[in-house]
Amino acid sequence: MDTTHTYKARLAGFTGISDKALGDIVIFGAGGMGREVRQIIERINVQEGRARCLGFLVDEGFSVPSRVDGLPVVVGLDGLAAMPKAALIVAVGDPAARRRIIGRLQARFRNPFVSLVDPRATCGDPTAPGPGSVVAAGAVITSNVVIGDHVIVNVGATVSHDVRLSNFATLAPGVHIAGSVNIGEGVELGIGCSVIPRINIGAWATVGAGAVVTKDVPPNATVVGVPARVVQTRPAGWHASE
Repeated sequence: MDTTHTYKARLAGFTGISDKALGDIVIFGAGGMGREVRQIIERINVQEGRARCLGFLVDEGFSVPSRVDGLPVVVGLDGLAAMPKAALIVAVGDPAARRRIIGRLQARFRNPFVSLVDPRATCGDPTAPGPGSVVAAGAVITSNVVIGDHVIVNVGATVSHDVRLSNFATLAPGVHIAGSVNIGEGVELGIGCSVIPRINIGAWATVGAGAVVTKDVPPNATVVGVPARVVQTRPAGWHASE
C-alpha cells in the first residue's frame, strides 16, 4: 500500500480492525509518544474524518499540564468512566510498563483498544495489526508480517517478509528486521538495531541501540554490540514485577 490509499482502504481486511474501532479515542500517556500518537490520529482524521482524539489520560501522581497539544489531560483512571464508548490506545514505549497499564485498564473498563496505522507508513497485505498496536510514520512493513496486540513499530522502522511481532513488542526508531524473524512477546529493540534473517528473539529480551543480532537471543536476555552478545539475563517473570 502507499499514501495514495485512504485510511479505510489501507485497513481493509486487516484482522482486529473495523469501522467501529475508529471514532473517539483517548490516549493513555501524555509524553512524547502520546503527542506522536495524537499526530497519527490527526492525520487519519484529515483523510477520513472518522477519528477524533478526545485527550490524554495519565495516572495520578504525574506532573503534567492540564492541556497538551490543545487537548485536555485527565488525571486518574476514574476519568475514563465518563467516556465508556471511547477507544483506547496506550502510548507508553516501555513494553513491561505498557503491559501492566493495559492490564489495569482491562480489569476496570470495557473500552476497546484501537489500532493505528499512520497514513505515512507503508504496509503490505496481509499485514494485520492487533488491537492496541501502533505503526508510525515512515515505517515500512512488507509481505506476510504478523503484528500482535499492543505492538509499537516506531518511525522509520523496516520489517521484512514473514516476520512475527508478538504481543507488546516494541521497535524503536530506525530498527531493521530482515525476513523470517520471530520477535517474542515484550521484546524491546533499541534505536537503530538490526536483525539478520531467520533469527528468534525470546520473550521479554532487550536488544541495545545499534546492535546487530546475528544469532538467536534467549528469553529475558539483554544483548548489545556488533555482533550482539548477552550482557545480562533477568529472571523469568521480571516484567510482571517491576
